[in-house]
Amino acid sequence: MAGSQVAQGQALSAGQLRAVASIIAASFVLSGVLGLLRGAIIGAVFGAGAALDAFYAAYRLPEMLFTLVAGGALSSAFIPIFSRYLAQGDSARAWHLARATLSWVTLIALWLSLGAAMIAFPIADRLLMPHAQPPQKQLTAELMQIMLVTVAIFSASSLIMAILNANQRFLAPALAPSMNNVGLIGGALLLAPHMGVYGLAWGAVMGAALHLIVQLPALRPFWAHLRPSGALIAEGLGEIVRLMLPRLVGMAAVQLNFVVNIILASAMPEGSLAALSIAFTLMFVVLGIVAQSAGTAIFPTLSLYGARGDLERFRQTLRDALRGVLFVTLPATSGLIVLAQPLVSALLERGAWSRTDTVATAWALSFFAAGLVAFALQELLARAFYALRNTIAPVAVAVGGLFLNVALSLLLIQIVRGAEAGQGAHGGLALANALATGAESAALWLWLRRKIGALGGWDMLSMAGRALIATVGMSACVWAMSQLLARAAPLIVVMVCVPLGILLYQGLALLLGVPEARSLPMSILRRLKRG
Repeated sequence: MAGSQVAQGQALSAGQLRAVASIIAASFVLSGVLGLLRGAIIGAVFGAGAALDAFYAAYRLPEMLFTLVAGGALSSAFIPIFSRYLAQGDSARAWHLARATLSWVTLIALWLSLGAAMIAFPIADRLLMPHAQPPQKQLTAELMQIMLVTVAIFSASSLIMAILNANQRFLAPALAPSMNNVGLIGGALLLAPHMGVYGLAWGAVMGAALHLIVQLPALRPFWAHLRPSGALIAEGLGEIVRLMLPRLVGMAAVQLNFVVNIILASAMPEGSLAALSIAFTLMFVVLGIVAQSAGTAIFPTLSLYGARGDLERFRQTLRDALRGVLFVTLPATSGLIVLAQPLVSALLERGAWSRTDTVATAWALSFFAAGLVAFALQELLARAFYALRNTIAPVAVAVGGLFLNVALSLLLIQIVRGAEAGQGAHGGLALANALATGAESAALWLWLRRKIGALGGWDMLSMAGRALIATVGMSACVWAMSQLLARAAPLIVVMVCVPLGILLYQGLALLLGVPEARSLPMSILRRLKRG
């Protein structure tokens, strides 16, 4: 399902969507495995210390600029307009829009990067690391200047990803995040021994380049359409900008949440920001596999149904995705909480990574994991609004979530403390983020329900309730097994408890009559037989 058998502007059938979701999920698994490997290597080389704190703080500005220029805002606005032109059979107008958008995105990213590089130290000094020592601020600024190179590369690559997805080419775009991890791993292994944390920053640049390069072969059938013409004006460009502007506000709100975390963590013990960032990355690996893959697969089809006004198929497609994501994220949430310490220890505790680093990261991971269901639902529900070309609702919710997150962060860092060394106030930041995301997801669900009708009603509640009962039973058994294996190596605990948890959850879900317990494995088996 590279997309060759699907005509431009054609919606995917339910079977094709499942196949695409499987391809994308497999690529997210690959990216997740590489992400875990990246975390293990970076942790072993640097530990959760000052150098890694500076790296994660420095990475925030390039990440923010890319997100605002060409991240979710652009693709969410571009794909529905581009898909509408394709669905209308107006290929010339669609590709003229793509060329103009690519030109603007690259130019804006280049100018913003150059401007940010010129004021990198004031940004690090006054905004990102106000409580850090001067050498830490200087290091952050220098790392930031290196990684600002990635903004233009990622921006162009992100639009290419949107173009390929809109044309139902999913494999190459799905592989791109893995290439980013490959670059960071290369930086940690090959460059860091000679250049220190600067090598990791150049690894980020390498990862951005690979993110773009891996998509170019899939773009080959469209080279003629994307040949530069010098035109910067195209019909539909204004509509994209209008759709983007509210979304940019929402994305800015999300990015400001991260900035708040960096500012507050800069006043905490050394390594707090690194522990918080790595914990979020570990949670995000699971989120990518179970929610982002589904969201990426259904978004072009939801956009086409939205453009045609076919709300019945729109609801059914979204409802099926929500049920599948709920079925998987409930046990994943529990598993991450119960096995947080052995998991982090097995993955990271080697080299410069200490036991205290493990405790600090597991502490944050358990709180982030508590919001996994909310993060997953938010991923799908926000895309549903964008597919309907409604950016007001998710933006309003995101801005409200920002204020709630800041308020909760300031409160919870005063409250959340553990008895063990490493269980510090940074856990309050993770919990605040999880709680705020939960409130955002609930608001999005209710708002979308008013707009398009029920998203499952009693059937959805019944399925979720039975899945929750299966999760509780599984969790109790996994916790008991982890206690029995308390003296065993962390890797043994993980290798025994994870398969045990999967089997127990699947068995209990079947006994309780959860439809997804049968349909999802059967769907996977059918695809394996065809493969």
